[in-house]
Amino acid sequence: MTSGTQKSGRKRGLAILLLVFCQPLYAQHLVTMLPHIDPNGENPITFMRTHYVLQPTGSTDTTLPTPPSSAFKPAQVRHAYGFDKLRNEGQGQVIGIVDAYDDANIESDLGVFSAQFGLPACTSSNGCFRKVYSNGRKPAANSNWAIETSLDVEWAHAIAPKATIVLVEAPSNSLGDLLAGVQAAERNGASVVSMSWTVGEFSSETSLDNYFASNSVSFVAASGDQGTGVAYPAASPYVIGVGGTSLALDANGNYLSETAWSGSGGGLSAVEHEPLYQAQFGIPDDSRGRRGAPDVSYNANPGTGYAIYDSVGISGVTGWFQVGGTSAGAPQWAALIAIANSSRAAERKANLSSTNTDLYAVAKASMGTSFHAVTQGSNGKCGEICDALPGYDYVTGLGTPQGDALIAALTAKR
Repeated sequence: MTSGTQKSGRKRGLAILLLVFCQPLYAQHLVTMLPHIDPNGENPITFMRTHYVLQPTGSTDTTLPTPPSSAFKPAQVRHAYGFDKLRNEGQGQVIGIVDAYDDANIESDLGVFSAQFGLPACTSSNGCFRKVYSNGRKPAANSNWAIETSLDVEWAHAIAPKATIVLVEAPSNSLGDLLAGVQAAERNGASVVSMSWTVGEFSSETSLDNYFASNSVSFVAASGDQGTGVAYPAASPYVIGVGGTSLALDANGNYLSETAWSGSGGGLSAVEHEPLYQAQFGIPDDSRGRRGAPDVSYNANPGTGYAIYDSVGISGVTGWFQVGGTSAGAPQWAALIAIANSSRAAERKANLSSTNTDLYAVAKASMGTSFHAVTQGSNGKCGEICDALPGYDYVTGLGTPQGDALIAALTAKR
């Protein structure tokens, strides 16, 4: 190969990488305006990515003054996944949340959410909350991303109420800006970083995986809300990809069952090779040796979604919403990691680092006690790749957490 050809090839490769770096990413969330919810639990009107439709409320009110009665509240979710059995609530840990654009009202909205559900106040004045601009300048506002920010911040606090939350706002939803936000979260002390955004896989994504290869920091990402298919950064072997389920409770609020949510992103990566932790675990139907996603899952169906408060609002409607999507699971799994790190610190152990390796090792040793198995449902019509199965599957990963047992097992790891 001539020197000129080599230079030309490098230029083309750089141009492709820059094009990918500048493409927009999408928040993985679905919003349902209630109380008009389908009795079968499906979301009647939703918005995904940056597109949305509002369910008519039947009135001219533009403020939704109370949480939807059908939306999950913090106490319900904490009980369902076993967090209420733990004394540790994440004290001493920093959860980094990376989102695009500015939500000017997030701190006050978090205050309304916390007061409504009896959670500790989390403010900049008491040191529990900080907002950081990744490039040092306040970004433009964006109401769609404000919904995502409310979901991420409020539900990370709901699960780990004594952890510090650092919200990093990127100037845009381009991949480059959001990855710079990930670096800013690390610089600001995050021991776990939540990323509720995705982009479709691309051939050069492996060159960006080093953003997530950091000692003593865990990275968690939504797997996507469009059913079968793998998205980045959840596809990175250094990231914990979080898929989606539909959670059912009994009449007393106890965990009853879960099924795979049809929107849960997942499958075999077209780019990333199978990491050792999956090869040793033995994931199904992987003759080509590719990375499987997601790794774990969490309730995500908007019909079984979460109450959030957002005063920025969308289409002139503000207040309480019911929200679902795999982005609901990412900040709550980040909170779980924060609690595990806090428990480890109490035993003078380092923060979790190669966290997926530990998760798969725990699953191999104690799947039945550390995870809720999800064996029903699918995210498409492609056979084994699209179906929930015993053990690992490409819709719900290892399953959803039995929080108390899983955190104890992660705490016990060296």
